[in-house]
Amino acid sequence: MALDSPKSKSRIPYIPGTKPSIKNAQLLVSTGIPSLDHILGGGLPIGSILLIEEDTYGTYARVMQKYFIAEGIVSNHPLLIASLDTELTTLLSEIPVPITDSSSEPDVQSMDERMKIAWRYQNLRTIDSSPTGGRVFGHFYDLTKSMDKKVIDNANITQWQEPMKNIKNHAFENPAYEDLLKTVSKTLKSGKYFTFDEPDKRNVLRISIGSLGSRMWFCDSEESTHADIFKFLYCFRALLRNSYAVATISIPILNFDNNDNFVERLEHLSDIAVKLESFAGSAKETNPLFKDYHGLLHIQKLPALNILAPHTPESRDLAFKLRRKKFIIEILHLPPELGDTTQREQDETPTTSSCSAGGKKNLLDF
Repeated sequence: MALDSPKSKSRIPYIPGTKPSIKNAQLLVSTGIPSLDHILGGGLPIGSILLIEEDTYGTYARVMQKYFIAEGIVSNHPLLIASLDTELTTLLSEIPVPITDSSSEPDVQSMDERMKIAWRYQNLRTIDSSPTGGRVFGHFYDLTKSMDKKVIDNANITQWQEPMKNIKNHAFENPAYEDLLKTVSKTLKSGKYFTFDEPDKRNVLRISIGSLGSRMWFCDSEESTHADIFKFLYCFRALLRNSYAVATISIPILNFDNNDNFVERLEHLSDIAVKLESFAGSAKETNPLFKDYHGLLHIQKLPALNILAPHTPESRDLAFKLRRKKFIIEILHLPPELGDTTQREQDETPTTSSCSAGGKKNLLDF
């Protein structure tokens, strides 16, 4: 999205809770997860869509949604929350509080000290998950505590739960899509979030759509269901491209067959796409290789707005874990040693010289 105005092409508006990208001066907002911001190159670009391919039970996608909403409330960003599956009142009552005590944040120095115990692994790469910079951008949140109801009530939050009945619909098989699009367009217009608007004070609208494409969004046929989702994303992306808005959309991809590259087409229509692979109910849950994690984070697509090439993260081998207070994304590291048996098998492997073929007799041995 072009943020330049006709009057001043080099001017970037200052909006609390945003920062310009160091690569292309694109305005960024935080996802609410500092480690994910770092992976994406600093944050979510204004005018972009983050597609979250839900895990098996949708547990961790819901956590990411809560972080995104919490960051919007703390940054005083207006919010539009939509869902046909989740009771939004319940969701808002579970929004975590920001951690204000610096002692509760990860201590990098203490981590280095602990790594000295295993000096061989001291140089392992880690993700810089700390909010940095002169202005506040990104926060840590405590999942064990919920925001005060007064804070939620005072926030500028628009809720979309059920579509209006008896609406005239000609574009979609399921009228819920058209009603949601109209709500988004109306909110963008009334709040003066379009790039051509001239509000007294510029702000960013955060849009969170949970479980788009769930059973509640289905049509009578699979073909119509797919067509409605694609059409909605086309129109939705066109609205965001010309506005100061950013969106996260979670989709339960396990509800769909990928015979016609359905998932790949969804990723193509989004700007950023990540896939959550939960270990719950799978063989990896009991695999000692993954004992420290709850799932894998697959980067399907990275943002490339107003730039020739997308950001390249340090590693694409990423895993996540949900602690009592925090949701953490890390570079996947295998444990140093699974047991003595593996080591003994390696030690007992016979070595061969250049003039011998090992234990078997060979005609060329001499």
